[in-house]
Order: sequence, then C-alpha cells, then structure tokens
Amino acid sequence: MHANEQQIQTAEQTSPVQRLTAEEAAEELRLLRRLQMMMNLVLQTIAQDSSLTVDEASQMVADARSAALAMFPGKELAYDLIWRPRFQRLMRERFRLM
Repeated sequence: MHANEQQIQTAEQTSPVQRLTAEEAAEELRLLRRLQMMMNLVLQTIAQDSSLTVDEASQMVADARSAALAMFPGKELAYDLIWRPRFQRLMRERFRLM
C-alpha cells in the first residue's frame, strides 16, 4: 500500500463528525477571529477606560463570556482555560482586587 492510499484510507475511517468541509472550516476560522477581536476589544476597553467602574467592567466580562459561548456552544472549559484568567488578571491589576 502506498503512502497516499494509506492517507486516503485513514481519512475515510475518520468519523463524519471529525471532517469539516472547506466552508465549515472557513466559517470556524471567521468566528475565531471575530471572537479574538471581541475579547481583545473588551480587554483593551477595561484596561484603558479610566471612567469604567468595577461593576461596569464586570458586566462587560460577563457579556463577553455570554457572547463567546453563543458563538461556540459547549465550550465553557475552553473559555475558562483561555479567556477567564486574562480577564481575572486584568481586573486585579486595573482595580487592585484581591
């Protein structure tokens, strides 16, 4: 069996759930870029807007989480591992929270 035949056979054995069409992959990349831009905007706003209160910043973080989970349902763990620590660190630094 040649290497190409082996790759094709392996690809055929993967479940349909694991296979993404080019269009689905492009859509997922678009959503990921949108999510990253949104999260970066929230982080920058909290860091730079001196008139922002702790409550307003906390609401922005909660809204960002809701939006992220609406875009990627069922990915709470990913959010908690990637974005939550960044928001916590920023809130501690910006508002001197313990």
